[in-house]
Amino acid sequence: MPDVHEIVAARVDRPYAIASAAKRRRRPPSWRGEHGRLMMIAADHPARGALRAGADPLAMGHRADLLERICTALARPGVNGVLGTPDILEDLLLLGVLDDKVVIGSMNRGGLAGTSFEIDDRFTAYDAAGIATSGFDGGKMLLRIDPADAGTANTLQGCAHAVGELAQRRLIAMVEPFISHRVDGRVRNELSAEAMVRAMTVAAGLGPTSAYTWLKVPVVDDMERVMAATTLPALILGGEVSADADAAYARWGKALALPTVQGLVIGRSLLYPPRGDVAGAVDRAVSLL
Repeated sequence: MPDVHEIVAARVDRPYAIASAAKRRRRPPSWRGEHGRLMMIAADHPARGALRAGADPLAMGHRADLLERICTALARPGVNGVLGTPDILEDLLLLGVLDDKVVIGSMNRGGLAGTSFEIDDRFTAYDAAGIATSGFDGGKMLLRIDPADAGTANTLQGCAHAVGELAQRRLIAMVEPFISHRVDGRVRNELSAEAMVRAMTVAAGLGPTSAYTWLKVPVVDDMERVMAATTLPALILGGEVSADADAAYARWGKALALPTVQGLVIGRSLLYPPRGDVAGAVDRAVSLL
């Protein structure tokens, strides 16, 4: 278990240690791992108040446990990246586990889960300047397009601005697009091929240039048709923890065969696997690459 006392002591007495650790961090020579792909661990859920993993509604609410799971995953061979908000990435910097990893900072976390303003997803975490100052490799943003919610317009504008700001610094803009609707008051993503094609084509056109834009997309039916909608590089996301892990791995493996798919960015499915074996779950995902 990571020593929480040491992390807290550094934050209280040596807050400058975070910037120092970022400056010392050894950058990866490329985003490609030894398998030629990107295998990234996603850990940006808590800042949106989305703490559920499987049946546990507060699984990601225990920070030391979450950090231990992330550290276990990052130590596995073939894992060459991590995605997180400032609080998590700075804990990982203090723990010294980000050397040679591609690091993506999560940017818009204002659309808190379960709120009336969830679709109006403000940029409340990293900005492009902060990502560059930390020496990280890019920024990730969630784009949920709800035709019935006017808050979508603010999110579109914010994402477009972030894409441009990152591109000016030659940093990856990782956009995660969905068509979304409220069902019984809760936001639900539409996971059909038609909806994903529409969402991806909107996301691909954001900002003054698409030169540094990547897409982060779920596996849905008819992925060949979905991924034919764009030439932008894409990463496959994991989504909710699945009770049928075998089926999830099979879907990821099939998607990895498509030409635009460059790797995996998986969070809860690997950090909180059904049998609790983080290392085993991560190794199985790496084997798909």
